[in-house]
Amino acid sequence: MRSVIWDLGGTLVDSYPDVDRALAVAVHGEDAVGEDELREVAGLTRVSSGHAIETLARRHGVPETRLRTAYERTKETWRTDPPPAVAGAHEVLAAVTAAGGLNLVATHRDRESATQLLRTLDLDVDDMVCAPDGFARKPDPEMPLELLRRHGLDAADVLAVGDRPGDVAAALAAGVPGVLLETPEIPLDAPDARRITDLREVLGLLGLPA
Repeated sequence: MRSVIWDLGGTLVDSYPDVDRALAVAVHGEDAVGEDELREVAGLTRVSSGHAIETLARRHGVPETRLRTAYERTKETWRTDPPPAVAGAHEVLAAVTAAGGLNLVATHRDRESATQLLRTLDLDVDDMVCAPDGFARKPDPEMPLELLRRHGLDAADVLAVGDRPGDVAAALAAGVPGVLLETPEIPLDAPDARRITDLREVLGLLGLPA
């Protein structure tokens, strides 16, 4: 049975709608945000939040500080009003556990906020590494390699699932097959990734019943 290395935000937690809207409003104002504005932001946040902030600031002549403040305020609201779990997350985590696998998380989020999200949304994982604890950010493979080392796992027996090309690149550099959870209509450059649009498709990739 394969264990799974999960990304957190955008993969297990449906954080993008809040972030995309917050950045779009910071650029255009509340009344001027429509589908086109949200789509522009979405294409950037799926690379990284930092990439989105830098690109939007340059493209629209908006101070980066305004965008970073909007992003941090959004994360702060999650302490009392967190985004929902991604559809199928609880089901897939439970299936991996029931089959004897481990659910492991590699995230750029700080440990306090990541732990709070997992606890609030009742997402049960076995271990987690967080970049702010001193690990290199993806696409560097340091976090997946650390999880493999901690748990004595063979990379061939592990699947990595994320929503950004960097998640897949980090996994592949660690020898772990990578799966990209795509947002419909948001093209991403990850040529070596297996692509899915529903988290429950992971069950089939693991040979588990849907």
